[in-house]
Amino acid sequence: MVSVEFLKELPKCEHHLHLEGTLEPDLLFPLAERNHITLPQTFPQTVTELNEKYKSFRDLQDFLDYYYIGTNVLIKEEDFFDLAWAYFQKVHKQGLVHAEVFYDPQSHTSRGVTIETVTLGFQRACAKAQSELGISSKLIMCLLRHIEPEECLQTVKDAKKFIEDGTISGLGLDSAERPFPPNLFIECYETAKSYNKDLQLTAHAGEEGSAQFVADALDLLNVTRIDHGINSIHDAELIQRLASEQIMLTVCPLSNVKLQVVKSVKELPLQEFLDNNVPFSLNSDDPAYFGGYILDNYIQVSKDFPDWNYGTWGRIAKNAINGSWCDSKRKHELLDKVDEVISKYSLGSN
Repeated sequence: MVSVEFLKELPKCEHHLHLEGTLEPDLLFPLAERNHITLPQTFPQTVTELNEKYKSFRDLQDFLDYYYIGTNVLIKEEDFFDLAWAYFQKVHKQGLVHAEVFYDPQSHTSRGVTIETVTLGFQRACAKAQSELGISSKLIMCLLRHIEPEECLQTVKDAKKFIEDGTISGLGLDSAERPFPPNLFIECYETAKSYNKDLQLTAHAGEEGSAQFVADALDLLNVTRIDHGINSIHDAELIQRLASEQIMLTVCPLSNVKLQVVKSVKELPLQEFLDNNVPFSLNSDDPAYFGGYILDNYIQVSKDFPDWNYGTWGRIAKNAINGSWCDSKRKHELLDKVDEVISKYSLGSN
């Protein structure tokens, strides 16, 4: 097994991170107080109690119920900035160099918070991370698939100016997969793409949904990346397609365990993906709720796949870079950094 020091130093990209999912209890309660928000009596009332609840979600829906209550404390642009900035500061210490982060405007616009307030707060944090921490980033607006497609389409229209000027770099689709298949959102994706031909497209598929959800997201929504995607392993033809088209899966190991998609990280088909040349990145999803940020996920995977050597980890890191939406110059910078770290530790082991 490789060392924690190596994993920490290895340049990491994150592609599956919900900014609202980084709302730690020690920030949630101060924001509630700052904004005069009264949390439900059934909601844990202290940081300790909430941390305990985060350790035992029954399933995806149980997590989402708490997740959406938590978002109620986010009201002002400064709240969204503080949330994202706390995330960037944390992962900077864990070797993160590039982040493509999700946010859910519908979780906030439904409460009367404008899409401008949410987007500009997060965008400010992204700019600060670039200038002060050297972390490049992209902002991905996600649609909540449990909301009526007509409302999702309106959200796309409301975000038009941010899509056109590139503030929003990508469109995603999250929340519970079932019973909300990709075909419900074709018009949303087509409309968003019409605003900016350079807009990148992705979607959650193949976590609780079947491999067919993955294929449909590719064929109907024209995505170039799949979030989660682990159930792709059950369709040999799909696996071949993912490899041939180099479609990256943004896998979330600790999240998959916490939501009981698998019982342990070692059950994930990561070795099979490697063997079949299917690119994937390792991500933290909603780390405040799932007990692990980016480095924690790398460490757990290294424990459950102890035979992976420096070369394997270098391949994973490079796949994550190549699957990112940053420009070629930035990719070359990061690829060179991976080679430097691999060389350093490989020489040190001789």
